[in-house]
Amino acid sequence: MRFSLWLPAHLPWRELRAAAQHVESAAGTTTWRGLWIEDHFMDNTAEPNDGARGECLTQLTALASSTARLRVGSMVLGNTYRHPALVAKQAASLSDIADGRFVLGIGAGWQENEHRAFGLPFGDVPSRIRWLRESLDVITRLRDEDFVDHAGERYTLERASLNPRPHADLPILVGGKGEKVMPKIVARYADEWNFWSRPDEYARKNRIFTSALESAGRDPRSLWRTTQAFVLHGQEGAKRAAQMTRPAIGGSTAEIVDQLGSYAAAGVDEFILPVVNLRSASEIADASDRFLAEVASRL
Repeated sequence: MRFSLWLPAHLPWRELRAAAQHVESAAGTTTWRGLWIEDHFMDNTAEPNDGARGECLTQLTALASSTARLRVGSMVLGNTYRHPALVAKQAASLSDIADGRFVLGIGAGWQENEHRAFGLPFGDVPSRIRWLRESLDVITRLRDEDFVDHAGERYTLERASLNPRPHADLPILVGGKGEKVMPKIVARYADEWNFWSRPDEYARKNRIFTSALESAGRDPRSLWRTTQAFVLHGQEGAKRAAQMTRPAIGGSTAEIVDQLGSYAAAGVDEFILPVVNLRSASEIADASDRFLAEVASRL
């Protein structure tokens, strides 16, 4: 199992850059595979909701130009925020800047308050899932074909193309865990798949998505599978993890290693460590170094 880091989007650029460069310099037998940034315009908290928040693709472009080895990816773009042809164009440019290290992560979108604040159509869940499917069709065709015509429910293209092309085969990650439609979408369009989880939930969902791949005639090994959960050290951390709404694991180092081993046994290829609540590059450096030295190295 590989390990990546989910960086805080609220940090000023100088802190984000310093954190990324520290992470890339990590040495040893176990190192980080990639860096991820979320795509939100504001927090999902009570008003006034005016906390700092960077724009995902802008931050990823800067990270790509400030690093040389690590993959960089969106975790995940809200499909409702941008036209898919624009996303494909931005992704092609970012892929070039990153020398093929960029992963385009995308999901249906869910945070209602930022849709309202920024005047974006929200729709209902079935609509957002349909829009995501249509966007993925547009993006993958633009990636793989010279020219694209498209007339769908939400988007229209007339002889659109990407020039320059993505630097390499641009991997697309789909974020989602619904059990009816999402497995088919992942099987059709995704190179990678992600959702927040605890080990037992991941094992159950993974069986459903693997079955969808097999039904689509696709080798299940062709899908790279990732997940994330907060990691809280110590017995107090274990208590907090059990109470959190977001998936979290915690306990002694040995207990955390065991829980991460359960993710690997459930089929996870890459565990992403969120450090989204940290407030400086030095805090991220300390947390990432500790995780590599005490936890990841034992796996």
